[in-house]
Amino acid sequence: MSNESLANLLKEERRFAPPADLAAHANVTAEAYERAKADRLGFWAEQARRLTWATEPTETLDWSNPPFAKWFADGKLNVAYNCVDRHVEAGHGDRVAIHFEGEPGDSRAITYAELKDEVSKAANALTELGVQKGDRVAIYMPMIPETAVAMLACARIGAAHSVVFGGFSADALATRIQDADAKVVITSDGGYRRGKPSALKPAVDDAIAKGAGVEHVLVVRRTGQEDISWTEGRDVWWHELVDGQSAEHTPEAFDAEHPLFILYTSGTTGKPKGILHTSGGYLTQAAYTHHAVFDLKPETDVYWCTADVGWVTGHSYIVYGPLANGATQVMYEGTPDTPHQGRFWEIVQKYGVTILYTAPTAIRTFMKWGDDIPAKFDLSSLRVLGSVGEPINPEAWVWYRKNIGGDRTPVVDTWWQTETGAMMISPLPGVTEAKPGSAQRPLPGISATVVDDEANEVPNGGGGYLVLTEPWPSMLRTIWGDDQRFIDTYWSRFEGKYFAGDGAKKDEDGDIWLLGRVDDVMLVSGHNISTTEVESALVSHPSVAEAAVVGAADETTGQAIVAFVILRGSAAESEDLVGELRNHVGATLGPIAKPKRILPVAELPKTRSGKIMRRLLRDVAENRQLGDVTTLTDSSVMDLIQSKLPAAPSED
Repeated sequence: MSNESLANLLKEERRFAPPADLAAHANVTAEAYERAKADRLGFWAEQARRLTWATEPTETLDWSNPPFAKWFADGKLNVAYNCVDRHVEAGHGDRVAIHFEGEPGDSRAITYAELKDEVSKAANALTELGVQKGDRVAIYMPMIPETAVAMLACARIGAAHSVVFGGFSADALATRIQDADAKVVITSDGGYRRGKPSALKPAVDDAIAKGAGVEHVLVVRRTGQEDISWTEGRDVWWHELVDGQSAEHTPEAFDAEHPLFILYTSGTTGKPKGILHTSGGYLTQAAYTHHAVFDLKPETDVYWCTADVGWVTGHSYIVYGPLANGATQVMYEGTPDTPHQGRFWEIVQKYGVTILYTAPTAIRTFMKWGDDIPAKFDLSSLRVLGSVGEPINPEAWVWYRKNIGGDRTPVVDTWWQTETGAMMISPLPGVTEAKPGSAQRPLPGISATVVDDEANEVPNGGGGYLVLTEPWPSMLRTIWGDDQRFIDTYWSRFEGKYFAGDGAKKDEDGDIWLLGRVDDVMLVSGHNISTTEVESALVSHPSVAEAAVVGAADETTGQAIVAFVILRGSAAESEDLVGELRNHVGATLGPIAKPKRILPVAELPKTRSGKIMRRLLRDVAENRQLGDVTTLTDSSVMDLIQSKLPAAPSED
């Protein structure tokens, strides 16, 4: 990304100091940065000691064969023991581990003692089905407690799990089952979504029919849907097999580098990449970052991460990080607008949630619905807010703090990836003077910077590529079954540095701003312009709730900026407003960044994880046949957007 980029033109002058009471009792203070800088490996060895090891590691990092890292390699531990048993042994068995809230309104409270019993029974059941150390188990489930139990049961017996998001198609599921060579699939008859049962078992049947060598399918009864197909000898009901098992199970300690899970990320080309994470280093960083970034106090906090367990956020910050820390957390099955648009805030109020971790796309949706909805609920219990999944627009950040956090809570904007395993860049709520829209600086023990095309670190105010310059404990170890693809994908662009495709800038203070995927940078008349910054400029206008920007081929400028905007409820679509929005972007970023075309739309195309599918919007902007829409939450959105296409482009 050229230093001529507009990356340094979006200024943010607002600052928010940590609340004095939080700063005074923060889990992590500014001293952690200095300690980690002075002795990075010693710092991570110290964090590893927060876990319980059967064999304490004496070696922190083996980097003798880069980029293949080994962390705490001579240590042994059991991940499930660290997440469950040790809390019971410490006298916290009566503490609630999971407050489950089903979409229909059913609820369960599961203590750590009860969770230990359930995980032990599930581990015994998997062993009865022939699952052994080193085997792989695919999990295709809704957001119910049994999903976490299944993951922990796999970890307990040393089988690597591959969780596949319950919204994926049978084809996507089949690819992942086959690539991991899964022996068992754990699924459910279905889950509840938008007020009705949504079947899951048929997709498993279809996926296995495509050639997967699955021996057993373990099925949780959630919805009670009738006419469920059944293969005798292969399919087993969870309640019939698991519930009858002994609640006694002795966990085995495994090497720190023993595989814990495979999680597939789908790229725009090629087959999905099976990201492999191992045990000791992963759990060390997931637990530490959860403790540090959310300032977790397990005795008093109620934590809620709104992600799905099918994504890495759910792995690290619903299952492994929080449970390793003995947290009490909320798990919610449904969507934010079922049965009403205040559902999230109703849950916060009901359970007294103190820490909330959600995605910018959800925050912008709440903005669109209006300030009056969260205002109906008591959100005074909240003390830390988090953001994850994509760069957050400064105005969405400020709205989140004001309307959800009562203008008093820190907002921690976290950058990390499936590949990194845990948070890498984030403010610390008791330390950082927060800056809306910026993830700010690498966490203690993390080495990240922004470089130019020649791998030189850019000065403050410059833009380029985000790279990681030193190994970190929770890093991916490889792509399952394909070491060369691992090297080519992440380590070939800049020698000795990890690069996963994100653009970034440093502001004048040296704080890092994420600009989205490098693929989402537009080249307009020789200038590199980030879609993220144009979107942020649009969302900063009071009439815009959400925006998605793409670069469309243009004979004159190379690429032209095309923006799709969702207007706030009170704003009326008009040519005057479109002109006002174009001028607003020009005033914010400079005339070169003015969108050539702005199309107000009712909705944007989003995947089931909430990410905007800019690829499809680019197809629309360039009048091409649409690509694959199967991963969208609602593919009919694209028909509505295409119907807007005849609108003439605006010109100065």
